[in-house]
Amino acid sequence: MFRNKQFVGELISEFIAVFIIILFGDSVAAMYSLYDPSPYRNAYWGVCIVWGLSVTIAIYVTGAVSGTHANPAVTLALAVFRGFSWRKVVPYAAVQVLGGLAGAAIVYALYAPVIDHFNLAHHLDRLHDGGAAGVFFTHPGDFVTPIHALMDETILTAMLLFGIFAVTCEYNTQAPQANGGALIIGLLVAAIGGCAGYLEAWAINPARDFGPRLFCYFAGWGPSALPSPGHYWWVPIVGPLAGGVIGAGAYECLVRPYMPRLRDRVPSEAGPLADGQTTDGRVAGQP
Repeated sequence: MFRNKQFVGELISEFIAVFIIILFGDSVAAMYSLYDPSPYRNAYWGVCIVWGLSVTIAIYVTGAVSGTHANPAVTLALAVFRGFSWRKVVPYAAVQVLGGLAGAAIVYALYAPVIDHFNLAHHLDRLHDGGAAGVFFTHPGDFVTPIHALMDETILTAMLLFGIFAVTCEYNTQAPQANGGALIIGLLVAAIGGCAGYLEAWAINPARDFGPRLFCYFAGWGPSALPSPGHYWWVPIVGPLAGGVIGAGAYECLVRPYMPRLRDRVPSEAGPLADGQTTDGRVAGQP
């Protein structure tokens, strides 16, 4: 499988997709967290929009090659419900995490002096206080316990996959046409952040959290990153993986069976993307 040129291209594509998401997303988190006054402190929707647009850009860049899963929860849900090859699930997830790590490394290269100044000004350090860690990975917000955060991440990721499966359903005549799905999925990510981002920074993606967390472990944050206070590190992995399957399953069981079956449509006139299909008509993850 690893000798297959197309499969190698898919892995590179998934790496780049998560790299793009983290590069833009963690950078806007740095803008939000490190500056006083923060340019986004009273305009949190701007943070959500940047995260959403990072997903949209990643889809436009890589969708024709791999379908832009860019999220192990998406990859797992596609394997469970839409025929994505189980042999590719672990390699996809691995390169997605590596993409997150690489994206965090570039954000650190951009903001290292600002991070150091922030920690100095607030009498924090990386190792003991986790100073500026919120730029890179997630934590429970005020009044939120790790167990409650697990429930939150499960629900929010279920919302994400429910929406993604709706947007990419071949029988959904209300889905956006042609390449419009990328924008709608980005807006879905932004909407989730806008309505629940303060709970625990809406990871909804194991690679988005664990990749940067792994980078920070080696970049001086140590146990503040892994295992993190309260051993929180596993919550943004387990919650999204479980929630993705739940949300995708809910769509497949509760909505998709009742869609009009337009069997007579010519494939080129089908409009919305078929299940797992990319914007150029290929099936996501397939040669």
